[in-house]
Amino acid sequence: MNGDLARPLRVLSIATLFPDETRPNFGIFVERSLAAAARQAGIALTVVAPLGLPPWPLSLHPRYRALTRLPAVESRNGLTIHRPRFTLIPGLAARNAKAVAAAVLPIARKEMAQGGLDLIDAQFFWPDGVAAQRIAGALGLPFSAKARGGDISLWARRADTAPLVLGAARKAAGMLAVADSLADDMASLGMPRDRIVTHHTGIDPALFHPTDRAAARAGWGWPGDGPIILSVGALIPRKGQEHVIRALPLLPADCRYVIAGTGPDREQLAALAAALGVEDRVLFTGAVPNADLPALYSAADAMVLMSTSEGLANVWVEALSCGTPLILSDIPPAHEIIDAPDAGRISASAPDQLAAAIHAVLASPPDRAALSARTHARFSWDRNGAELADYWRRITD
Repeated sequence: MNGDLARPLRVLSIATLFPDETRPNFGIFVERSLAAAARQAGIALTVVAPLGLPPWPLSLHPRYRALTRLPAVESRNGLTIHRPRFTLIPGLAARNAKAVAAAVLPIARKEMAQGGLDLIDAQFFWPDGVAAQRIAGALGLPFSAKARGGDISLWARRADTAPLVLGAARKAAGMLAVADSLADDMASLGMPRDRIVTHHTGIDPALFHPTDRAAARAGWGWPGDGPIILSVGALIPRKGQEHVIRALPLLPADCRYVIAGTGPDREQLAALAAALGVEDRVLFTGAVPNADLPALYSAADAMVLMSTSEGLANVWVEALSCGTPLILSDIPPAHEIIDAPDAGRISASAPDQLAAAIHAVLASPPDRAALSARTHARFSWDRNGAELADYWRRITD
């Protein structure tokens, strides 16, 4: 506990998703939030971003080889980042929290010896939150964990990890959720509702704002005035890109579907587009740097994501900030983000219903400037950081 009002609140935050020079978009929203919190008066923050590396020879894979060259400690955006390594065993996810805790504990002990710590913070419930519980227990400190979606929809329900996640929730001094509906979902699993606080994401209005659509399309090399619908996210079944491809034959012949992201479903999605005869209307961009996303959103008439689960996705907020309406699957957080007709529609994933929702949005485009301004008023990194720092102070008081 921080009883000395003259001493800053000292927080160690664990984030297994955090950007680095090899993965600049990897958990960039975590970096933005923590950087905003660190700018608050009276906050001394250390970030630990553990790197999971498999045993040799799997560690020689290019995906992991680049990670081995990252520095053990570095500074980014005003934050000090520690990157301890832990052994990642494919197929044995349940051991990851223990491995993360073992990697982070020496850093936490050093911080305790050099100036003390008041709180162990976790930016995800799994494995970060369970690791935070172990570290906090070893040091006699309170801990907090944040839920973002998949850590609850998946890890809090898996037979091997659910007992660990729920056990951590019951011992946490506080918990955060990115949406009210996620907080309710957490409570339905037995997590103490009175210790859960909703903490919305933020947005950088200087980066995410409407730009000229024709210029944005020209920048991507997409000529013509036909409608463009967009999905941004990992190419995995949960994101539902296949449903959009199945709806594409029911949309105008000049409507193109842009899929931004990488993942194991790339070939399967391309094959589906070919089987439906729309392969020339489906464009794969691969990974898009964060700085290039505003032009991508501005080039599109709508963003469509038929996810089976989400927290409150950052890409939703980014699209709206660029004046691009959404078509989302009927999941609870979608009802929180689509707060007015100009923000978009909620749809079932059946091709005819999804196509009808897309038609409706294309037929009634929003005032992009007004939609952007309203989104900026709801979400900001400055407010996100201030709320996070205030929450840390409350649970350590």
